[in-house]
Amino acid sequence: MKKQLLVAAVFAATAAMQAQAGTMGDENLSISGFGTLGVAKSNTDQAQFARYNQAEGVSDKAKIGLDTNLGLQATYKINDWLSGTAQILTRKNTSPTFTTDLTWAFLKARINDETSVRVGRVVLPTFLISDYQNVGYANTMMRPPIEMYGQAPIENVDGADINYQHAFGDINFTTQAFVGVSRGKLFVPTGAGSVATYRAPAAGISFTGEYGPFLVRVGHARADMKINDLAPINSLTGTLTQFGFTQLANDLGLTTGKKIAFTSIGGTMDWNNIVVQTEYAQRRAKEAVYIPDTNAWYTMVGYRVGKVLPYYSHASYKDAGSSVTPPAALPKNSPLGAAVYGLLPSPEQTSDLIGVRWDFAKSMALKVQIDRVKPKTKAGSLIFVQPGFNNNVTVVAAAVDFVF
Repeated sequence: MKKQLLVAAVFAATAAMQAQAGTMGDENLSISGFGTLGVAKSNTDQAQFARYNQAEGVSDKAKIGLDTNLGLQATYKINDWLSGTAQILTRKNTSPTFTTDLTWAFLKARINDETSVRVGRVVLPTFLISDYQNVGYANTMMRPPIEMYGQAPIENVDGADINYQHAFGDINFTTQAFVGVSRGKLFVPTGAGSVATYRAPAAGISFTGEYGPFLVRVGHARADMKINDLAPINSLTGTLTQFGFTQLANDLGLTTGKKIAFTSIGGTMDWNNIVVQTEYAQRRAKEAVYIPDTNAWYTMVGYRVGKVLPYYSHASYKDAGSSVTPPAALPKNSPLGAAVYGLLPSPEQTSDLIGVRWDFAKSMALKVQIDRVKPKTKAGSLIFVQPGFNNNVTVVAAAVDFVF
């Protein structure tokens, strides 16, 4: 009931603000929004399929929480060079219920026709679709590939960025650099699940080139991740300290802050009804930490027939090593050693999906998608996995995306 009231309240607020702006004749205020109403289920009750950083996924009973969201954005033009933007987003994230977060909140100053500066809460340009990953209508697939975007669940920072755009002949070039501090929550699926609060000073840069129907983007970001309340890791490091493995405990933990880097390259093509989207990324620990290094990639191809776009995608992420080396004094076959050595490798997974998008009305699209998720180690991205379950999982979903 709460989520229905919240959705209704957001729509009511949008209508009220638009009406007020129209009544006042204030053309400087613009209100827009986006949303997805989706339902999904899988073929098993032994595990849950979830998006990255979600505290509740779907099993063999249909639910609306996996893909459903609602966003509202307002921009006010203060003068010819200064404007302000705020965006709120309602979705299921680290809570099993719908919650609303402030995802954007910045002042934008236009220095000249090519350069602008934003100060406030801005999105990290870490990946290909970072700017619009939550806008279902802007994406061909129903959801960003978990194998890729699960590597870096940090979405925004409180700080500043600078954007530079320039045309070199037919090539449009954009670069964006940012610095700030990200604060938020991370869902930890171990056991019954828990939520940890993080603080991460971060900085990065991205480069984008567009030429006709082609786009290529390269991004790099570094974050100094600090988490004090990561219960499963703190319990393990406390035990290690108790048995004299102090250095190993310090290496594994995040209470002192650990530097982690993300690098990605991706591209899109929309040419002669052929649609292609692909991306490759790496996560690398720059200091010893329990978080493993990973490599991930995906490729999506589709062909547009009128307003219908069928598509197929394959995605994968794999372990790329660990920054922690346990001491020889901790044998693998001991209970404590087994816990440490079992923690260090990354989950691995591949998935294949087929889907179709139908733009059946103005600013609205219907999507139907079937995912075949194939965990390799540690149950991949599945959460709340029952003991002994190691099967592939099929997820069927349908959704209507809209913008207004």
